[in-house]
Amino acid sequence: MLNIVWFKRDLRAVDHAPLARAATAGVPVLPLWIAEPALLDAPDASARHLGFTRECLHELDAALAALGSRLWTAQGDACAVLAALHRRFGDFELLSHEETGNAASYARDRAVGAWMRARGLRWTELPANGVVRRLDDRDRWSAAWMTRMQAPTCAAPGALRPPPTGSRGVDIDASCGVDIAPAPGLAAVPDPAARYPGEPDAPLRQRGGRSEAIACLERFLDAPLARYRAGMASPLTAPDDCSRLSPHLALGTVSVRELVQATWAVRRGETDPARRAGLKSFESRLHWHCHFIQKLESEPAIEHRNPHRGFDGLRNEGELDAAERARLAAWRDGRTGWPIVDACMRMLDATGWLNFRMRAMLVSVAAYPLWLHWREPGLVLARRFVDYEPGIHWPQLHMQAGVTGINATRVYSPARQQHDQDPEGRFVRAWLPELGTGDYPPPIVDWASAAREARDRVWAARRAPGAQRVAQQVWSRHGSRHPQREPVRRPRARAAPEPDTRQLALGFDDE
Repeated sequence: MLNIVWFKRDLRAVDHAPLARAATAGVPVLPLWIAEPALLDAPDASARHLGFTRECLHELDAALAALGSRLWTAQGDACAVLAALHRRFGDFELLSHEETGNAASYARDRAVGAWMRARGLRWTELPANGVVRRLDDRDRWSAAWMTRMQAPTCAAPGALRPPPTGSRGVDIDASCGVDIAPAPGLAAVPDPAARYPGEPDAPLRQRGGRSEAIACLERFLDAPLARYRAGMASPLTAPDDCSRLSPHLALGTVSVRELVQATWAVRRGETDPARRAGLKSFESRLHWHCHFIQKLESEPAIEHRNPHRGFDGLRNEGELDAAERARLAAWRDGRTGWPIVDACMRMLDATGWLNFRMRAMLVSVAAYPLWLHWREPGLVLARRFVDYEPGIHWPQLHMQAGVTGINATRVYSPARQQHDQDPEGRFVRAWLPELGTGDYPPPIVDWASAAREARDRVWAARRAPGAQRVAQQVWSRHGSRHPQREPVRRPRARAAPEPDTRQLALGFDDE
C-alpha cells in the first residue's frame, strides 16, 4: 500500500494536513505534483504563473528531501498520471487539500473522484484554509473560519518513507501517455519560455518559494504598521507598505492559518495602538481572503456568469466587435490616455502585482467608460497577476463591474485617483516615459459622459422589476455576515434612487 500526497496549490510541508496524515499511516509516501495541460492551456494561465510555481516546487522538493521522500513530478492528465502510478505501485490512497480553483480544476477534480471511486480507491480531501465545502448556511461561515484559524498548525512530519524502488506491471514512460519524473528531479515541470513561446515572464516579479514567503512575513511584521492602512492605497507606497504575501497565499507556500496566528502573536505583545490597528487591519484582510474564495466555492458558475442574472445582456457577453476590441487593446496595453490607468497597467505587466485600489480602478475603467463585459478584462488581469486566485479574482470583477446587485456601484475617476494617489506625478512618469515625448494618446473616450451613461444603464438594471428579489438571493448565498469585520448590507426594496454623483465624480474611496 502507498499514500500519494497530491500537491496542487499548497506547495509547503508545514501546516499541510494531508502530508501529516500520510506520514502517520506507516506506509510509504509519494509526494506528487502534476503539470496538467488542461490547466496550463486555460485562458487564465500564463508564463509568470508557471515561473513562480517552478521556484516554489524547487523549495518544496528540498524540504521533502530533508524528510526522506522527494517530490515526484508529472505532465499529463491527472487521471492518466494516477493510472500510470497505479500500474506501477498497485493500490494507493490519494490525499490532498480541497481546492477552489477555476473551471478546469473543478472539472479535473470531478474526473479524478470518479476515477478513484471506479477502482475502489480512497481520496481523502482536507480543508486548506477557511473555505467550507458544502456550506449550507452563510450565517455560520465566520464562526467556522475562526474555529479553523484557532486550531493548532501542524508541523512538518519528522520523516517520510519513500516509495519502493521496484515496479509492478509496466514501467512509467511516454507509452503510458504521461511523462513522470521519479524523484529526485523536477524534469517533468515545464519550462515557462517553452510552454508559452512569445509570452515573457514578468521581469520584476516576486520570487516563489517558502523562504521568500517567510521573509515577506518577517519584513511586514517588523515594518511601521501604523502606515499600513494609508500606505496600501497609493501605488507609490503600497509596494513597501503592503505585506506582498498574496502570491504565496495563492500557491500555498504559507497557509492562511499560519499568517493569522503570526499576526495574533505579534498583536498580543504590541503596545503601540497604531501598530495594533495595522495588525487588526491585516487580519481582517486575511478573513476577507477566505470570504471571497467561499463565493466561488459555493457557486462555481460565477466564474463565467453574473451572480445577479438581472445584469445578463447588459454588456456584450459574446464575441467583441471591432470597437470593443480596440478599447480592450488600449486598456490592456496601457494606451487609454488616462496616465494613472496606463501607468498601473505598465507596472502590472512588469511586476505581476498591483495594490488593491489600483486593481479596482482598472476594472472600473474597463467596465464603465469603456463598457466592456468583465470576462475578457478579467482574463487579461488573471494572466498578469502573479497572485491570481480565482476565488478572489472573479467575485472582485463582479463587484467592480456592478453585477452583484448587493454592492455599491463603483465608478472610479482616473483624474481623482491621480490627484489623491500620485499628486506630483512621480508614479506616472516612472512608468510612462512617453509622457515627455509627445507620443502619448488622448483619452480613448470622454470619461465623464461615458461613465455617466454606463452608470445610468447599471442603475436601470438595478431598478428593474424583480431585481431586488434576486439581489436578496445573492446576498443570502454570498453576502457578508460578521458583525465586526463584515458590515451587513441587506438589499432593500426602495423607490428608484438617484445616482450617487459623489462616487461618479470623485471615484470610490474603499480604504
